[in-house]
Amino acid sequence: MSGTAPPGLRESGTVPPGLRAFYENPAVPVASGDARSRRQALLLARALDVPGALVVDVGCGDGSAAATAAPYLAGHRIVGVDWSQDALRRARPRLAHAVRGELGDGGLPFAAGCADAVLFSEVVEHLVDPDSALDELRRILKPGGHLMLSTPNLAAWYNRALLLAGWQPVFSEVSLRAVHGRPGREVVGHLRLYTARALRSFLTASGFEVVRIAGAPFHGVPRGLRLLDRAVCAVPSASSILLAHARRR
Repeated sequence: MSGTAPPGLRESGTVPPGLRAFYENPAVPVASGDARSRRQALLLARALDVPGALVVDVGCGDGSAAATAAPYLAGHRIVGVDWSQDALRRARPRLAHAVRGELGDGGLPFAAGCADAVLFSEVVEHLVDPDSALDELRRILKPGGHLMLSTPNLAAWYNRALLLAGWQPVFSEVSLRAVHGRPGREVVGHLRLYTARALRSFLTASGFEVVRIAGAPFHGVPRGLRLLDRAVCAVPSASSILLAHARRR
């Protein structure tokens, strides 16, 4: 298993050349399955009680997540943003609006306080500087605006067993060249991993009020374990994917 995910945005001026080249490689996976996207979109659709909201998909990758979410967010405007030109090329056939931007001080092409909601799906685990990234998301959100963040769970049920057996956890990376010491074959460039407790604390410290943390399944779980993986979503702290709904304070 591996954490296939959209490359998302990188902080301007802080990314080593090797990492920047890695994320511009067309062979690097940029889609993470639609189960998480549907659950995230449903959470956001319930939260947006006024039509015509501006929803910014930051780190939109190839646009597949936003395309999956679109039917649940009918009546709202979705704008995709990514740093990778290759990702944007693939996103534009799926999204009516897809623009280039970078995470960092003023790097997103939006005015302060203009967005009703931000989708931040499978991006934070790739970032060198997640603190600055959350500052930038907070900048473009309206007071009370919604942040829907998803990220792999370091404490997923199978990772707990793998650690006890001396294996590297799924989703974790020790090299950009090959997988070492964990199940799976794909290198996806994860730099940071979160537990539910750590994610809640991080969001709170970044100026957000956490409304809910839910769980979602991981498409890379072996077929025979998928029913179990879906069932464990009822216990978010042990689920494969963490879905956080937070609001800007």
